[in-house]
Parts: sequence; structure tokens; C-alpha cells
Amino acid sequence: MRFVLVFFILVSAAVAAVPPELAAALKDFRTDAPRGWSFTQTTAAEGKSLVERCDAAKPEFDRWSLVQQDGHAPTEAQLQNYGEMRSRRSRGGTAPKITDQLNLATLETITNTPERATYRCQLRSGEMGDRTAEFLRATLVLHKPTKTIESLELGSTGEFAPTFGVKISEMKTTLTYSLPAGNRPSLPDKVITRVRGRAFFFKSLDADMTVSFGAFERAGKK
Repeated sequence: MRFVLVFFILVSAAVAAVPPELAAALKDFRTDAPRGWSFTQTTAAEGKSLVERCDAAKPEFDRWSLVQQDGHAPTEAQLQNYGEMRSRRSRGGTAPKITDQLNLATLETITNTPERATYRCQLRSGEMGDRTAEFLRATLVLHKPTKTIESLELGSTGEFAPTFGVKISEMKTTLTYSLPAGNRPSLPDKVITRVRGRAFFFKSLDADMTVSFGAFERAGKK
């Protein structure tokens, strides 16, 4: 009974340690665009690019379309491959929410001003057997007046080996968001990922990718 009581005291203390404005921002935070908003998504990686359009007014499994590939209008073969790729993604299930992986019991304040605060915390593992999370830290920048998460960075704390034969010297993903203005909510701006590592000493795992978002429109309005 004493152990149970101590456990609940510790949990309550951890929850209480989360600043109210951060708790409010995380409650409604989503890494993707808000429901009901259409947008253009541009992905650039390894010298290739992909421009896609998400139309929120269409049915869920028919919202995405390929606009450009590698700077040109897509060919019929590319459109077919894209359709098959999107179909596989829709059958793949839903990715875990990043906010569910934030271990807020480990939250620490890095900087704090009247306008912005920066916090850091550990991550919980997202999948069974996945050890990557234990080597990462989440850094959040909160815009206090609007209770908006301006950026979320998931970065490695040093070299680590997530599985046999793989060494990662650097891993970082940074997500940035606009501030709400007028009738526009906070919207995704960019996602930048960087990985440096090797597999079995000879295969490079180095990779960089940037995903940019723009041309936002509320569904059904022009």
C-alpha cells in the first residue's frame, strides 16, 4: 500500500511540474496540418524532389496527388507508382504520436523569457524492441503568448548503436511551425532530418531530407 501511495505521489508531482502553458500547447499539438486544411508538400532528398498536394475536401484515401517529380510534370509511370505508394501507406497503419513519447517526468527548462521558453526531456520507446528513443532528447520551443509549439527537435545525445552492426554518430529531426494569426491556426513549416552513420563499417547511412509546407487553404474555400 505504501509503494502504491508513493507511486501516485511521484506521478502527481511529475504532472504538476509541467508548466500550464506548455501543457495547454501540447494538448492540441499535432505534427501534421490541422484537419480541414489543404496544403502543398515539397520533399527534397538525395538530389531528388517530390511536390504533392493534399486536398482536405476529398475523401481520406483520395486526398493526395502528385504535382511534380524532380522538377517536372510527372509521367504516367510516375503517377502510377505514386498511386501504389500512397495505397501502401494507407494500409500501413498510423504512426505513433510524438507527444505520447515525451517523458514529461524528465522535463527541464533550458531558457525562459516572457515570450518564449525552451524545454528538454527524454523520450519513451515508440515500438517494442526499438532502442533509438533512449538515445534521443526532445527539445521544444514554446511561444508563451499564443501557447504554440514553434519547434520540436529530436536529437541524439552522442554516438549510439540502435542494432547490431549499425553505428549512428548523429541523428536529428527538427519540425517548425508558424504562429497562429487571424483565422489561421499554427501550421507546419518545415521538417529537416539529418543522419550520419555507418553499417558494418563500410556502408554509409548518411542522409539529409527537407520537407516544406505551403499554399495552405481551408478546405472548400479559395
